[in-house]
Amino acid sequence: MSSGSKVSTLAPFRIRDYRFQWPADLATSWAFEMETLILGWYVLVQTESVLMLTLFASLQYIGTLVAPMFGVLGDRIGHKRMLCCMRAAYTVLASSLMIFAFTDVLSPVHVFVVAALMGIVRPSDQVMRYALIGAIMPQDRLTGALGVARTTMDSARVVGALAGAGLVASLGMGPAYAVIASLYAASLILTLQIGAAAKKTAADLSATTPWRDVKDGLAYVWSRGHLLAAMMLACLVNMTAFPLLMGLMPYVAREIHGTDQTGLGYLVASFAAGALGGSLLMTRLGAKLRPARTMIIFCAIWYLGIIVFARMPTHASACMVLVFTGCVQSIAMVSMSSMILRSTGAEFRGRVMGIRMLAIYSLPIGLLAAGQLISLIGYPNTATLYCVIGLTCTALIALRWRAHLWRREALSNAR
Repeated sequence: MSSGSKVSTLAPFRIRDYRFQWPADLATSWAFEMETLILGWYVLVQTESVLMLTLFASLQYIGTLVAPMFGVLGDRIGHKRMLCCMRAAYTVLASSLMIFAFTDVLSPVHVFVVAALMGIVRPSDQVMRYALIGAIMPQDRLTGALGVARTTMDSARVVGALAGAGLVASLGMGPAYAVIASLYAASLILTLQIGAAAKKTAADLSATTPWRDVKDGLAYVWSRGHLLAAMMLACLVNMTAFPLLMGLMPYVAREIHGTDQTGLGYLVASFAAGALGGSLLMTRLGAKLRPARTMIIFCAIWYLGIIVFARMPTHASACMVLVFTGCVQSIAMVSMSSMILRSTGAEFRGRVMGIRMLAIYSLPIGLLAAGQLISLIGYPNTATLYCVIGLTCTALIALRWRAHLWRREALSNAR
């Protein structure tokens, strides 16, 4: 490894605020992944219903409908302040479940209620993270910083999956949730240390109303072809790709491969390990790639990887395919985020990223539809159907906005 590569990878950490934001985001992401895995398995075991599992997974994304408003509030009062409020809410909710578990009164009803409350806030966490990175990071380090930022989520899926399964198996639900609540609290403390540079992202918008700000953000996206195409593609992958590899993974582990909670952890960790590798590749190669082209190509490869994964006969072979699939998924998503942030004005970053998160609303729709289809045609056929639809629509998006996404001189392909 050359010294130049090391400097390129670690360059974002020369910014003081990023040195606090990255570990804060890491703690939050680890807690998210541990919580999702633990509660998903709990719901599946307690209810014995894949529909209840998909409902639980869907509740975590109901806040996507209000994500643009969170973006507006971030633009108005500061993204740091919004993150602090959100992470304080996570700490309170996780502590509530911890108390229920320690007092032996925890039930699926409690889990669904907390999942719904978390789901209102949680989808906007990434909005605030990326908007804050866009504000504190120089343009020449932005793609690398986004790649490093993605490692917080990808490493969380490795560590969170394995640690979450291991903690519940060895210590029980109560101690496991004590760890989760502690991670949220640590994240809040670190976020509070972000300094004045982050506060500069709050614009003086007192002359307008929040609803007008949302409308202006939508008009901004609609008038720029590359942003509109990115939103359409984000909506597509959240409906047809992510449900197959996220919310339904407990079903795949238990019903397809006949494994237990530890086996589920290995599946999730395999996908995350590949995604982590993709994120690290983007910290070094991202500045050399054309974002829009990379986004389209790797989304298509991602769908092909899911088709292969759904047909794997053994748990071990499925894990191997998931490593590859996670890698190409990460490259596609980092390219999309880089393209959006680099081509969006500073005064619109929160709103545009909020609209980007609005696309996640298609994920619970895809999850609920998949739950119905799996009961009719099985998981492998459902996955193949979803991926064929995804590949077809990706090609249509690339053709419809080819002038914005494929030309070398297009703004979306600037390096």
